[in-house]
Amino acid sequence: MPRHPLPDGWSRAQRRLHAAIALLVLAALAMAPVMVGLGYDRLLLKFLLYQAHKSVGLLVLLLAAALLLLHAARGRPAPEAGLPAWQRHASTAMHAALFALLLAMPVLGYLTAASAPIAIPTFFLGLIPVPHLLAPDAARFAWLGGLHEWAGWSLALLVAGHAGMAIRHHLQGRPTLRRMWRGG
Repeated sequence: MPRHPLPDGWSRAQRRLHAAIALLVLAALAMAPVMVGLGYDRLLLKFLLYQAHKSVGLLVLLLAAALLLLHAARGRPAPEAGLPAWQRHASTAMHAALFALLLAMPVLGYLTAASAPIAIPTFFLGLIPVPHLLAPDAARFAWLGGLHEWAGWSLALLVAGHAGMAIRHHLQGRPTLRRMWRGG
């Protein structure tokens, strides 16, 4: 139970963080198959896409952590009136899973990159070197890479479900999208 009254709507900061995270996640999901699928004859582009993907992941980690802290400090609006209990529970579970993946995906990506047998450096925003805290290890790299990929597909499915349900509620006349867009 929050220590403060529930807000009437989402704050401007909550809405902007949500939008930024959504755009960054979509960018990372779009980049992933392209960067993986590029041949080594396009090595520079492959390297740049991997660096961009890593930077996007780290930004998602930072912004998701900030949004969680903001939710904890400010609170979240009450669920929409009239939603059946099972939908409120499903929404709570989906949001928890989304946040878990938003935090886990960048960590798994970082650990995968740090374990890579060929030890390619990571540069945040293309400029800031990010030290790899793990030694290269082919077995760990393969395991973490598979886990990162599995989590990526899971995140993509949850994002699609999240967006789909928001649109469904909107088409049913519920204020779901209006509350996110306008805060009320």
